[in-house]
Amino acid sequence: MENEALILVEELALKKQKIYRQSPFIFILRSMLASMFIGFGVIVAFKAGNFFFIEHSPFAYPIAALTFGAAIILIAYGGGDLFTGNTFYFSYTAFRKKISWFEVLKLWLISYAGNILGACFFALFILSTGLFADDSSTSFLLSVADKKVHLSTSELFFRGILCNWLVCLAFFIPMRLQGDGPKLFTMMLFVFCFFISGYEHSIANMCTFAIAFVSNPPDSFTIAGVIHNLIPVTLGNLIGGGILMGWMYYYVNKPFINE
Repeated sequence: MENEALILVEELALKKQKIYRQSPFIFILRSMLASMFIGFGVIVAFKAGNFFFIEHSPFAYPIAALTFGAAIILIAYGGGDLFTGNTFYFSYTAFRKKISWFEVLKLWLISYAGNILGACFFALFILSTGLFADDSSTSFLLSVADKKVHLSTSELFFRGILCNWLVCLAFFIPMRLQGDGPKLFTMMLFVFCFFISGYEHSIANMCTFAIAFVSNPPDSFTIAGVIHNLIPVTLGNLIGGGILMGWMYYYVNKPFINE
């Protein structure tokens, strides 16, 4: 049974709550760190995949999916507060009546805002490096970013649900494993699955879009398109983490965990 891992989920949520109560500023900084770690994953994924993309190779997406796993390792071992993971941790703990829903909503909003700030700051760092100054180095990233802002609302919503369901599992399942090796492999595998499947992750999209804006994007890539993407994806992520993970694991394990 997954009871031991769920106890760790609850402890983690309460620890995050404690950090916020002690210093909201530190909580925001941790949220910014999380999205900047995602930014590192975005850069290495699209840099690696771009070599294959410009040659019209089918390996572009698999290579990007494989290397993007660096992001989840940075978050898991480097710390940070990611909105998408928090949808699971805080909702499960709220269903267990260990934290109020009002505070859950507040922590979700603050971590989301911190993730946005982190994505913007990271994009400014990338702009300063000149790494994406050459059009040939940005073709893969800009192609993916442009496609994302033109998907239909319903497609984005359901891709967001499936994405965060899988990403939360990528953090949850390794809690039951012993040793860093199995944990790292499992995380990398689940992130590979989410990326290669084409699901939509709101924070990864924030970082991708922010970098795209400082990389001479096409005219079809607009702020309106970014908003069109992020709203349904964020709502989908919320359902994937809050309902399919938080509520589901609470409900199916309620008879086996003491209140």
